[in-house]
Amino acid sequence: MRSNFLPEDILVAPIEPRVRKIYTVSELTREIRGVLESQFPLVWVEGEISNLRTPTSGHSYFSLKDAQAQIRAIIFKYENELLPFKLEDGLHVVGLGRITVYEPRGEYQLVFETLEPKGYGALQLAFEQLKERLGNEGLFLSERKKPLPFLPQRVAVVTSPTGAAIRDFLQVLQRRYANVEVLIYPVRVQGDGAAPEIVQAIDRINQKLKVDVIVLTRGGGSLEDLWPFNQEEVVRAIARSKIPVISAVGHEIDFTIADFVADARAPTPSAAAEILVRPKEDLTSMVNGLISMMIRRVSDRIQMWEERLRGLQRGLSDPRRYLVDQAIRVDELAGVLPLYWDQRMNNYLQSLQILLKTLQGRTMLEEYSKLKERVASYENMIKLLAIRTLDHHRHGLERSINTLNAVSPWRVLQRGYSITRTLPGLKVVADALQVHTDDRVHVTLASGYLVCRVEESHTEPAPDTAHKRRKNKIET
Repeated sequence: MRSNFLPEDILVAPIEPRVRKIYTVSELTREIRGVLESQFPLVWVEGEISNLRTPTSGHSYFSLKDAQAQIRAIIFKYENELLPFKLEDGLHVVGLGRITVYEPRGEYQLVFETLEPKGYGALQLAFEQLKERLGNEGLFLSERKKPLPFLPQRVAVVTSPTGAAIRDFLQVLQRRYANVEVLIYPVRVQGDGAAPEIVQAIDRINQKLKVDVIVLTRGGGSLEDLWPFNQEEVVRAIARSKIPVISAVGHEIDFTIADFVADARAPTPSAAAEILVRPKEDLTSMVNGLISMMIRRVSDRIQMWEERLRGLQRGLSDPRRYLVDQAIRVDELAGVLPLYWDQRMNNYLQSLQILLKTLQGRTMLEEYSKLKERVASYENMIKLLAIRTLDHHRHGLERSINTLNAVSPWRVLQRGYSITRTLPGLKVVADALQVHTDDRVHVTLASGYLVCRVEESHTEPAPDTAHKRRKNKIET
C-alpha cells in the first residue's frame, strides 16, 4: 500500500534538551530539614538515654534508642533546668520534641521540649536522686546536727500565717509552756516561688534575729504540694543555718528531704511544739527535786563538818597539861642522873681495882700517878657527858615549851582576845547570827571569865574597826 504522504510533508517536532536540577549539599540538607520539620512539627518519642553528656553550656546531648534503632537528641539548658529530675544513662523516658536536621553534619535529631521518666513519677525520681546525692555529701549525718536548746526563750516559725499548722503549733505551745516568745515569719509553703521565700526566711533569721530555734512547718499534702521542701536550695539553707532547725512538714507518713537534713524532725506541727518544750509542770517538778537534793547534800556536808569539829575538839587537850608532863619528865631525869653517875663511878673503880691487881709488880708510885691521871680524865669525861646530856634535854624541853606557847590558845587570850560561848549550852560563838538580843553568853579571858547579856548583834565589822583596817592597809 502506498502512502499518500510525501517525505517532505512529514512534520517532526523538535526535541528540547532536558534541564538537570543540581542541589548543593546545603540546599539539599535545608530541603530535607524543611520536609522533616513540616511533616513532624511535634512528636512524642519513647526510648532509653545513652551516651549522655552535658558540657558547660548546660545543654544535654544524648542518644535515644530502642532495640532496633537510635536517634540523636538534645535538650537545651533552659528546658533542662526546668526538669524536676536529673538525666542519666539508661533512664527510660518519654519526651515531646520536634525533628530537625543539624546541617553542618547532615544529621537529623530530636530537639526535646520536655522529658519525663517512663513508669516512674518525675517528682519521685527527682526526690530519690537529690536524696542520694546529698546523702553522699554527708548532709544527713547525725554528727553535723546541732542539739536543740533545753528551754528556748524565742522561737522563729517559718510557715504560712493562715494555715492550720501554725494554729496547732501555737495551741500546743501555749498549753505546755506559755512563756516562750514566738516570731512568725510568713512565707508561701507550696507552689512556684515558695522555695526562694523559705530560703530567704532561713537566711534572714540567721542574720537579723536572735532566736534559739527555727521551726519549719506546714500541713500535709501531695508530693507536689510538699515539693518546695524537697528542693536543693531549701535543703542547703537548712544545712548552713547556725540556728538549730526543726522540720515539721506534712503528716506523720509524709517525708521530705528537709526532714533528713534538719537537726530534728517532727511528724506533725503539734509534735514540733512537744519536742521543743517540756510541760511547765515537769520543769517545775525537776527544779524542786534539784533544790531538795541540794538542801540534803548541804545538810549532810554541814553535819559531816560538825562531827569532824567535835572530834577535833575532843582530841585537843589543855597545853598546860603537856607542860606539866614535860616538867615531871625533867624531874625524873634529874633524879636518874645521880644514880647513873654513881653507877658509872663504880664501874670505873672496879676497873681501877682490876688494873691495880695486875700492876702489883710495878712501881706503886708510877702506877698511882698514871691511875690518878686516868681517874682525872674519866672524871672530866663524865662531867662533860653529864653536862651535854642535861643541855640536850634542856634544849628539847625549851623547844617543846616554845612550840606549845606558839599554838596555845592562852597566848591568844593574853593578846586581848576572848572565847565566847552560849549559855547554857557552852557552844562556841563564831557568827553573830548564833545569838539573839538578851541571850546570856560566857566570855573566857586570859584571866577569869565574864557572864554577859547580848544587847545588839551585827554581822558586819564595827565601823571603827573597818576604818582601822583600811588605814592599816593604806599605811602598809
